[in-house]
Amino acid sequence: MTSIFLQAFIYLAAAVIAVPIAKRLGLGSVLGYLIAGVVIGPIIGLVGEETTTIQHFAEFGVVMMLFLVGLELEPKMLWAMRNRLMGLGGLQVGGTTAVVFGLALYFEQPWTIALTIGLIFALSSTAIVLQTFNEKGLTKTEGGQNAFSVLLFQDIAVIPMLAFIPLLALPDLVAQAQSAIGSAAQHHEELSLVAGLPGWAYGLVITGSIIVVVIGGHYLSRPLFRFVASSGLREIFTATALMLVIGIAALMSLVGLSPALGTFLAGVVLANSEFRHELESNIDPFKGLLLGLFFITVGAGINFGLLFDDFGLIIGLTLGVMLIKALVLYSLALIFKIKGSDRWLFTLSLAQAGEFGFVLLSFSLQNHVIPADVAQTLSLVVALSMFLTPGLFILFDKVILPRFEKTSNDRETDVIDDQGTVIIAGIGRFGQIVNRLLVSNGVKTVVLDHQANQVDMVRQIGTKAYYGDATRPDLLHTAGIEHAAALVVAIDDHEHSVELVKYVKHTYPDVKIITRSFDRGHGYLLRQAGADIIESETYHSALEIGGHAMKSLGLHPFFVEQQKATYKRVEDRKSDKLYAVWEDDSEGDRFDNNYRDLFIRLEEVMAEEMKIDRSDKHSRSERGWTPPPKGYADGLEDDEQPQAN
Repeated sequence: MTSIFLQAFIYLAAAVIAVPIAKRLGLGSVLGYLIAGVVIGPIIGLVGEETTTIQHFAEFGVVMMLFLVGLELEPKMLWAMRNRLMGLGGLQVGGTTAVVFGLALYFEQPWTIALTIGLIFALSSTAIVLQTFNEKGLTKTEGGQNAFSVLLFQDIAVIPMLAFIPLLALPDLVAQAQSAIGSAAQHHEELSLVAGLPGWAYGLVITGSIIVVVIGGHYLSRPLFRFVASSGLREIFTATALMLVIGIAALMSLVGLSPALGTFLAGVVLANSEFRHELESNIDPFKGLLLGLFFITVGAGINFGLLFDDFGLIIGLTLGVMLIKALVLYSLALIFKIKGSDRWLFTLSLAQAGEFGFVLLSFSLQNHVIPADVAQTLSLVVALSMFLTPGLFILFDKVILPRFEKTSNDRETDVIDDQGTVIIAGIGRFGQIVNRLLVSNGVKTVVLDHQANQVDMVRQIGTKAYYGDATRPDLLHTAGIEHAAALVVAIDDHEHSVELVKYVKHTYPDVKIITRSFDRGHGYLLRQAGADIIESETYHSALEIGGHAMKSLGLHPFFVEQQKATYKRVEDRKSDKLYAVWEDDSEGDRFDNNYRDLFIRLEEVMAEEMKIDRSDKHSRSERGWTPPPKGYADGLEDDEQPQAN
């Protein structure tokens, strides 16, 4: 027991030290885990023979990850992905297998070994890629979505690979194994429901198992979760979630299928369940820990002795495999018209072997398909390619992505051949709404944005926009700023927005400047620069959300609207007073004690005015409402709905 505690402490301590450092250096958590494994394994030697056993246990993190991925995919969404799933995924697996198979034959490997090697290297690391996508926010990009489709197909393809590989067994290896075991040896078999079954029966068992997962997940899971949730014990729900995942993984293993595929299928079935989010929150911590442990074991399992003995061969194989996969992926990106930086993200993110490569290697060794010495070399190649993958993401972030952003913006400014009543600087998520509202009411606008990609995107949906920096005086002049009625400032850069307001107000004082602020401090700077109308980008949406929350608690809609109106009125007064204090402060810190004290006092005033019962006093704008009974604001309950007069 003591040794178990020590080993657990070593693995956890390595993760706690290495991962935060790697994240701070911008290397990502995956590389941190891999480095931690290398340090405690080959370098220091704190862990050793137990690494392989722990790795088999930690692979359950991949199973949990695919269950969570399935929870995010409704069956309709999966069907909608079928073209990318079968097209990109099928061609990637087939293309990589074919190229590696051909090269292995060229180097005089038997065709059975060559084909097995091709299948092993066709797979990429689902764990590393999805973990990195989530950390870097790349999941929703075009490159990320296409990479996910390929990974999903690869995970599904493991099943037929496991069924096919035993057929490639070499007679010489089988004979050697039988000779080594001896006639009196007892051969240990894993538990199996399909051992010795004829082909037709094997197919029926597999089909039945899948039907059990689908029907059970759809019809039996809800009553089970309701029963468990009624206990009110969170730990029992956690135990139920783990029981579900482990049970499905065990069933799939008993019938010779991939546990990862079974749990993924169960996740898809439960994607529409009302308990989906509860399942995610309960399983996610276990998934994260087990995946981290898996990455550590990959690093700790690198055999540096074998690496140094055949350094040139292993490094050459590793880089060769990654180059082959990258070429296949890049070719597919061209065929499927994946453009720009997404093409490189798709190519680099999948240019490695994966954790299922270890599974296929072990399976191939057990079934006498690959010699032990070849399996050791290939295992090292798989591990090294996974170890180098975070470096490819760093290459994408630091070199490729900035170059594409620079290239997309490194073009001549558009010739502005139009003038409008309103000039809009910035056509992002904020500026688009402003522009659509004005254009739909017949207002002539001229839109400028300094992001070429953004301009190209809105042009695709029919919005006329010009690529150019709105802070340049010559572009503003060409757009007709001296004749415009208003300038709407919706650019994302804080400093540039203030400078633009300051320049336009000084040069064209008759132009009304309407701008958005990111926060209160930015609003003060815009006001000081001369902006006529300033709206916080989150103020109105937050106020509406607060109103909906009050209504959901049972408060009368009329009362809620009055409280929102009161909040706006007091907030406007408060803003003027706070701005006066902020502007008068000649010190460097404009949010000093005087400002904070006034803010607190005005918040108290806000609370007092909100308590005033206005049920018998409503303004002209409120006369369309039927107010609640007098005294409602004091807490009287009333189920009446508002009625228009």
